[in-house]
Amino acid sequence: MRSRGLIALAVAVILLVALILVAMPYARAASLFVRAANLGGRVEAFADASARRVSVLPRHMVPTRQGEVAAQFYRPEGTVRRAALLVPGVHSMGIAEPRLTALAKDLAGSGVAVMTMALPDLVGYQITARSADVIEDAVAWIAARPGLAPDDRVGMVGISFAGGLAIVAAGRPAIRDKVAYVVSFGGHGDLGRVLRYLATGEAVQAPGVVTHPPHDYGIAVITYAAADRLVPPEQVVPLREGIGTFLLASQLTLVDMDQANATFQRARDLVKMLPEPSATYLTYVNDRNVKALGPVLVPHLGLEADPAASPERAPAPPAAPVFLLHGDDDSVIPAAESVVLGEYLRKKGVDVHVLLSQIITHAELDRSVAASESWKLISFWADVLRR
Repeated sequence: MRSRGLIALAVAVILLVALILVAMPYARAASLFVRAANLGGRVEAFADASARRVSVLPRHMVPTRQGEVAAQFYRPEGTVRRAALLVPGVHSMGIAEPRLTALAKDLAGSGVAVMTMALPDLVGYQITARSADVIEDAVAWIAARPGLAPDDRVGMVGISFAGGLAIVAAGRPAIRDKVAYVVSFGGHGDLGRVLRYLATGEAVQAPGVVTHPPHDYGIAVITYAAADRLVPPEQVVPLREGIGTFLLASQLTLVDMDQANATFQRARDLVKMLPEPSATYLTYVNDRNVKALGPVLVPHLGLEADPAASPERAPAPPAAPVFLLHGDDDSVIPAAESVVLGEYLRKKGVDVHVLLSQIITHAELDRSVAASESWKLISFWADVLRR
């Protein structure tokens, strides 16, 4: 009888431990969601208290094929089981972008050692396969450090166009076995397809997914990149200065509206200093005139859409699980991109998870949603964090 009691006790302990192990990723994911969504009140206070303390280390340089690239670590206190590379999308602020630093701190508070690194081409509004080279080199650099990657594997999180580029890099032979997972947050499957959507409003179709009119930010980025084919050589730099000023103003709307409005005005003032056709193109950008810019850009889309920058055109898919997270009303990269990419990867034998969320806009959170949507997002991140 005593032995039976001991066996029953042992089974109960095992079941309790198993329950805790299963529940822990969900608790960490719930804490991550509450902190990332800035829900406030006692709920966020509890989440903050349960999160690990995070140290933001000084910037360091990582050697890559594009030279030394600035990066920054967010280290949680205690033992690190997993490190992850977090890469922002097309944004001039790079690793200083406020939403990126907030996400890095939130992920690190969940127990992940996070290294943020901006891709030089994306900082300069260029979407190229060279960025996948930089991601590949950074993952190899992290994986070679036992203190960060005990099992020699690294998580990858790419935002916007960096999401698709991360998937491209993850399938490359040099790091294919060094990747623990890839998260594409509002990323693309086919770059050419997305550029055509931004210029024409025509997106790939997926069942149950609504196509929204394209956002002016995306068309401004394409115009910046294609400036050397739109205007005479002597006008390229001034036109890009004007478009870059507009893009910076758009980015500042999430930081300081007074500064953003002053920067928008500076972009409008620059029109007066430009000759034609640059003055017209910058006016289109300032007026957010997507319908006027689109037809001008369509003939140049093939030159901008590097096939090597698209997951659906990459030589090999990742061996690691791929998580595709997308806002269902995204107007920069359509949500259907993640659906179609998910189907493509699944046919290639990849363990792929797709979530279209009402909480997500383009790579940020909206708090005013139903509890069921929150649970879906928590469950999604729980699956990531257990890897």
